Amino acid sequence: MNWVLLGSLLSCLFLDASSALIAPKVMILSMFTSEANVWYGIPEFNLMEQNITVLGLSPRFPQVHCTGDGVVCQLTLGEGEINAASSIAALVFSPLTDLTSTYILIAGIAGVNPKVATIGSVTFARYAVQVALQMEIDAREIPENFSTGYFPQDSSGPGQFPGTFYGTEVFEVNDALRQLAFNAAQTAQLNDTEAAIQLRAQYAESPIFAPANNVSGPSVTLCDTATSDNFWDGTLLGETFENTTKVFTNQTGVYCTTQQEDNATLGALLRGAMSGLVDFSRIIVMRTTSDFDRPGPGETVLQQVLGPSPGHIPAEVNLHLAGVEVVDMIVKGWSATFENGVPPTNYIGDVFGSLGGNPDFGPGSIFGGKPAGDEGTVSPPNILASSYFTV
Repeated sequence: MNWVLLGSLLSCLFLDASSALIAPKVMILSMFTSEANVWYGIPEFNLMEQNITVLGLSPRFPQVHCTGDGVVCQLTLGEGEINAASSIAALVFSPLTDLTSTYILIAGIAGVNPKVATIGSVTFARYAVQVALQMEIDAREIPENFSTGYFPQDSSGPGQFPGTFYGTEVFEVNDALRQLAFNAAQTAQLNDTEAAIQLRAQYAESPIFAPANNVSGPSVTLCDTATSDNFWDGTLLGETFENTTKVFTNQTGVYCTTQQEDNATLGALLRGAMSGLVDFSRIIVMRTTSDFDRPGPGETVLQQVLGPSPGHIPAEVNLHLAGVEVVDMIVKGWSATFENGVPPTNYIGDVFGSLGGNPDFGPGSIFGGKPAGDEGTVSPPNILASSYFTV
């Protein structure tokens, strides 16, 4: 008999939110093993004091790890959008969890745009943009007047406003909380390596890449993140998704980091927030930068993709060094600042305004500024830009 499974089933039958096993002040989300490992065996807290199996998590990462007092927990989601969304849905809707007051720290590594930051840096995003949610034509078959094979749904070419939205194209998180996390992370002494320094130097020949060749090394930066299951690389795709980020965010997003999970994670957390199980204003998106999204002068894209990644080590080390400052800020400042939440000064949520409010990107609120499901609101099955914009 599988006693772990039986125990989880019995727990599901008898636990309610008031007696949940998992109700931390901070939940750290990792995507894969080496990201998770930076949180284990550290001096600040011990995440292996409680190891709780939750049905529906990744078969590779079936447990939530927590400190003995349950104040800080960590979960590894698995890589890619499907794994991320599935694991978060299982976590949020499990009777073993109460995340209504929990701060969610998405803590992973990412690629980076050398126009904005350098490897080893720590970034905090306001927007997460699902850049590959578009039409795509193989680059060898694109029309002569197309700059890329990617173009928005229900549009006729690159750079145009999407004619159709699915709702997950953009998520915006609490900027006031982001600023607090940014300030906390700046107190960390970030890690750097000689190999990372040498890679930065390759970008010195191009003034446009001055941030990549930052002689001061890694820094803490405010910039946005792009999500796609495809691991993309190269100047053309980098510029394509830089433009996508601007179009999808009404020209306000800053394309900076590249990763495979965040829109899926935020999408599942939004569903939890709509169900009253998550506070969407308590989410922090932190990505440290391990590799550039395009090669430096004199290197081909293939050489970069297949070559070494000297930024990987400082990126993972800095996940812990900066992240523990954010965790410490929340835990120590709980009564004074964080217990009752950090009121957002900006819109938070998805492109549809599902949590209420009016996003200044996408089609705008389709619920009249009210939360989805409020009496008198109807969600149409497909959102066409022609109903809201002249394209």
